Amino acid sequence: MSLNSFLQHLTNGVSLGSLYALVAIGYTMVYGILRLINFAHGDIFMMATYFAFYGIAAFMLPWYVSFIVTIILTALLGIVVEKSAYKPIRNAPKISIMISAIGVSFFLQNLATVLFGGRPKKFPEPAIFTQVIHIGNVSLQRLTLIIPVVTVIILFLLLYLINKTKSGMAMRAVSKDYETASIMGIDVNKTISFTFAIGSILAAFGAIMWGMKFPQVQPTMGVIPGLKCFIAAVIGGIGNITGAVIGGFILGIGEILLVAFLPSLTGYRDAFAFILLIVILLFKPTGIMGENISEKV
Repeated sequence: MSLNSFLQHLTNGVSLGSLYALVAIGYTMVYGILRLINFAHGDIFMMATYFAFYGIAAFMLPWYVSFIVTIILTALLGIVVEKSAYKPIRNAPKISIMISAIGVSFFLQNLATVLFGGRPKKFPEPAIFTQVIHIGNVSLQRLTLIIPVVTVIILFLLLYLINKTKSGMAMRAVSKDYETASIMGIDVNKTISFTFAIGSILAAFGAIMWGMKFPQVQPTMGVIPGLKCFIAAVIGGIGNITGAVIGGFILGIGEILLVAFLPSLTGYRDAFAFILLIVILLFKPTGIMGENISEKV
């Protein structure tokens, strides 16, 4: 493989890893607060692609207006899911909450099928993102370069939010013990809803860029990316935002380079994520940046 070809694949891997990272952060934030794996997160991601698609295709909104509306609607959807499916059983056994999350996932998939139809739709691709840029002998879509930049910016904004603001302090307090945080005057319900909204906004960013990179929208499109992003969060250390980003990059780059160096294994590309997960759980169960945390019962 030539150096130019390797750089081409590496850049594509970084771009894909950035998408995984954006959605993985949503998983890790919710887990950090509630010790809950939000299995509906991939389907919130899927709904965001439909919001963006219909904003442009049906309502004829400019792409930038449609994307802003999508981010707002997805944040509201995340809050609705939290209020309706998770808040009423917050103190129930963990298995009940997990079953509720799986139920929400199937509900959103079927709701999308009823509302939008099961036939795949082509996601709009604004020309500003699809323009090809030449860097030396490497040719890349502008979107491929934009995705990692957006991910890094969002990572730093989130770290600032969590470490330097009152809302972030409240989130950290609730993640330790939300009963004690409530006694200390923190609005736990507001903090949890805010966390779900932030996670859903990240899913919306990921969905918009995923739709432009892989322009096909269908009701089950969130299943495999959702699982892979969950795996990325586990690899990095679920509950750790920086770890989720690192896990996303490892998974994305690994997938692309696997196909590049071993084309005969292209059909096993999805299996790579699950094999990597097993290896990580065997040798570093808490993930790369994870810490041992006692589980609440």
